[in-house]
Amino acid sequence: MSDADWVLLLSRGQFAVTMGMHITLAALTLGLAPYLVWFEARWLWGKRPAARNALHFWLKIFALTVAIGAVSGVVMEFQFGTNWAPFSQQVGGIIGPLLFYEVLVAFFLESGLTGVMLFGMGKIRPKIHFVITCLVAIGAFLSAFWILAANSWMQTPVAFQRDGDGPFHPESWLGVLAAPSFPWRFSHMLLASLIAVSFMVAGVAAWRLLHRPSEAAARVMLSASLWFALFAVPVQIVLGDQHGENTLAHQPQKMAAIEGSWHQPPQGEGEPLRLFALPDQQAQRNRLELAIPEVGSLYLRHNFTGHIKSLSEFAPDAIPPVAPVFFAFRIMVGLGVLMLLTSVAAAAQRARGRLYSSRRLYWLLVAMSPAGFIALLAGWVVTEVGRQPWTVYGIVRTAESVSPLPLPWVIASCGGVALIYGVAFSLGMRYFLRYVASPLPQEPDVVTAVIPTSR
Repeated sequence: MSDADWVLLLSRGQFAVTMGMHITLAALTLGLAPYLVWFEARWLWGKRPAARNALHFWLKIFALTVAIGAVSGVVMEFQFGTNWAPFSQQVGGIIGPLLFYEVLVAFFLESGLTGVMLFGMGKIRPKIHFVITCLVAIGAFLSAFWILAANSWMQTPVAFQRDGDGPFHPESWLGVLAAPSFPWRFSHMLLASLIAVSFMVAGVAAWRLLHRPSEAAARVMLSASLWFALFAVPVQIVLGDQHGENTLAHQPQKMAAIEGSWHQPPQGEGEPLRLFALPDQQAQRNRLELAIPEVGSLYLRHNFTGHIKSLSEFAPDAIPPVAPVFFAFRIMVGLGVLMLLTSVAAAAQRARGRLYSSRRLYWLLVAMSPAGFIALLAGWVVTEVGRQPWTVYGIVRTAESVSPLPLPWVIASCGGVALIYGVAFSLGMRYFLRYVASPLPQEPDVVTAVIPTSR
């Protein structure tokens, strides 16, 4: 490999690390915000102190996540001017304003009011505090809206003008926001964040109930998270199917990589469901393939004989790295199936009146607590690696988007980012696990200061 190839590889790796950290934090705030609204509503209108304790417990995690997420977001976006300057020069006219709206409209709303939400307990009127909590949730929602609008345009670019190889200019901002993949990508990400947080909250509640069986706040967390998961996971499966249909229409190479489909099946046969394989990109075949005949056509084309374009129908330099896309998709789907089964099992225990006494269910929920975030990150691997070799799909290649930086500089930058993010993640996880195991503060002063003043 030449120095230029190493610069491209390391720049992509560095962006993947920063993006992976940031998307995890963003998903945590996006999925946790509705829980804060729900817990506070149960406290104010249901007069349940347990809901107030649950609100206090997760509010501190939310505020810390917003603070760290703000920093990680800045680091991520700075790379557009360092490692990806040619990309910024070409698409800055479209991506720049979308990121600016995200900062102006969403970031200030979410970050600015999080402090009020955190430190305003007992100091401002309860209903005003509830409105602020709702505004913070709306801020998280708007932040995801603008970020995913930018990503969706890069995945399915529309409504732009360009003179030759010059910069992109929007024809219509409504057209940019109407990128074909945006509705499915946005809704899929919203539900993915909610499901990830639901299983995290359920796992935390289960761990606390294993050690403190009578803790009322943990019971409130457990019940709410399992209700959310029970309804959200099946809806996500339907949305995932529709998102796949959209991908098949607009990014057929990505779908072929997801399926590991190198060649068309024989005439009259449908696409198989490949449960496992070792894709060999150089030989254009799968090794050790384990597949179920015809089933792939059922979920891809909703019949038993439909086909998709195979990887061999595209130029070799126009298809993504197949192995990571193939395996990441199966990790995502496999964990999705496990989360669905877990949600159904929890509902069965609830119906039997054993939701708060089944230790086996608690251990299952503890084991499944990171499943949603792992599935979410696997989904982003499918999305971003599957888009390769393009930054703007079908128009601007990734190799044309990287800055021509000196290799030693990129090595130092990539190593520094990996080290700092690794330390930050380790310390953050250590704090989170210790916080999860700590007793809930009883704060009777908050109850007496806030509840009686509600009018």
